[in-house]
Amino acid sequence: MIQKANSVNKALEEAVLLKEPLKIHESMRYSLLAGGKRVRPMLCIAACELVGGHESTAMPAACAVEMIHTMSLMHDDLPCMDNDDLRRGKPTNHKIFGEDVAVLAGDALLAFSFEHIATSTKEVSSDRLIRVVGELAKCIGSEGLVAGQVVDICSEGQSGVGLEHLEFIHVHKTAALLEGSVVLGAILGGANDEDVEKLRKFARCIGLLFQVVDDILDVTKSSEELGKTAGKDLVADKTTYPKLIGIEKSREFADKLNREAQEQLLGFDQEKAAPLIALANYIAYRDN
Repeated sequence: MIQKANSVNKALEEAVLLKEPLKIHESMRYSLLAGGKRVRPMLCIAACELVGGHESTAMPAACAVEMIHTMSLMHDDLPCMDNDDLRRGKPTNHKIFGEDVAVLAGDALLAFSFEHIATSTKEVSSDRLIRVVGELAKCIGSEGLVAGQVVDICSEGQSGVGLEHLEFIHVHKTAALLEGSVVLGAILGGANDEDVEKLRKFARCIGLLFQVVDDILDVTKSSEELGKTAGKDLVADKTTYPKLIGIEKSREFADKLNREAQEQLLGFDQEKAAPLIALANYIAYRDN
């Protein structure tokens, strides 16, 4: 994982260069290169390799999903959204560059992510490339990440938000981009439709798992341990899994999702599936 994360970091560093206008590129690089676990790019590469593809084929798409993830964090931290001062242990983008530049830098990363896939992906048929672009656009738009974010915003402070409603938010806000990362890798690696759908289900389970674990960490860890503001869900009166079903039941749900995810990988070469299994376990048992 460390070796793959280093490869991704190097590719990101080379993709978004420091050039004019300096301010916008500094802002883009500040958040993009601020660390982070690189889970989404690693999932993209691991899915590509699982079905017989190569890291180099998946790398532009892997970088693209991290650019989009970074954009979503930059916008999420803005005063008009979650109003957060800390991200990955550093001041948030708008605290350094101002709200106006933070919005524009996020927009620029979103646009560049598609440009990067289109211009830097090598040795993939145009049919597959078009599928990848369509898949990515759908998982982050008004039926994906944005849908989850807007329903999340509209639900703050509401009483009577149930499990189904909470699951909708998390499946769209968090799981959609994780799903996209895996599906992109599978398509680029040459997977058939049946394998793409198995991997989609795997990704949906670990996407929801990611958020359940996030909810648990928010109430059990300090800001210092997390590298971001702890307890903010409680302050914002957000509905979370621990709030609805308690910490113990939340942990049981996380275990169930991890098992379901790994069941989707049983039909694949287990040696090649090992990185995806490791990533699922990492998401389940991480502590920040």
